[in-house]
Amino acid sequence: MRVKVIGYWGGFPKAEGATSCYLIEENSFKLLVDCGSGALSRLSRHLDPYELDAVILSHYHQDHIADIGVLQYTFLVQNQIQNKERVLPIYGHEEEKVKFESLHHMFTKGISYNPTQPLNIGPFEIQFLKTLHPVPCYGMRIESRTGAIVYTADTSFSNQWIDFSKDANLLITDCNFYHGMNGEQAGHMTSTEGAEIAKNAKVEELWLSHLPHFGEHEQLLEEASKKFNGEIRIAEEGLSREI
Repeated sequence: MRVKVIGYWGGFPKAEGATSCYLIEENSFKLLVDCGSGALSRLSRHLDPYELDAVILSHYHQDHIADIGVLQYTFLVQNQIQNKERVLPIYGHEEEKVKFESLHHMFTKGISYNPTQPLNIGPFEIQFLKTLHPVPCYGMRIESRTGAIVYTADTSFSNQWIDFSKDANLLITDCNFYHGMNGEQAGHMTSTEGAEIAKNAKVEELWLSHLPHFGEHEQLLEEASKKFNGEIRIAEEGLSREI
């Protein structure tokens, strides 16, 4: 299993960047996790978007879904050009019915996941944990025969993440705030809160993502390293790991 960062900004992308988007691959199966603003442009540097096998969404804030419409037109245009009828499944929750229905298009199909049950997509089994966020949002534990990745999506801190992330090979955390700030109302975490989860869950590696548009990101790394002794990386486009 390989995971690669496509977009990592919180809220909106800076120039030449994208908001939340991650590519996970195994045995030629290509799963996109979230599809934020700028994601399709950046993804095209690493993979033809028409090669995607499935997409799964944590929630329906624009910094996680803004390029879904662009992806839908990718499949429409490429099917016309190549005289094909490939249909891309896009998985999402139904707690916001109108937004879920928008996943349906001519060559994309919205598929509802039940967050209380494991979901199998290609070689992956996905479990869900509801996050602490202003709208319904689900973090994911994505496992295959080779290992486990946990993606918190958008959330403020909760001890539930420790058991959910237990012994994961990689933990990708929301890190929209610096140590000492309070992200609870906004539904986001600090550098040290993500590191606390990593430490207590005994994960192998921590990636800090959904990054803020202020301050120096190296400070996030310094703060997290005081709590977690394992490998820590600041998310950037193309950052990847084989598991």
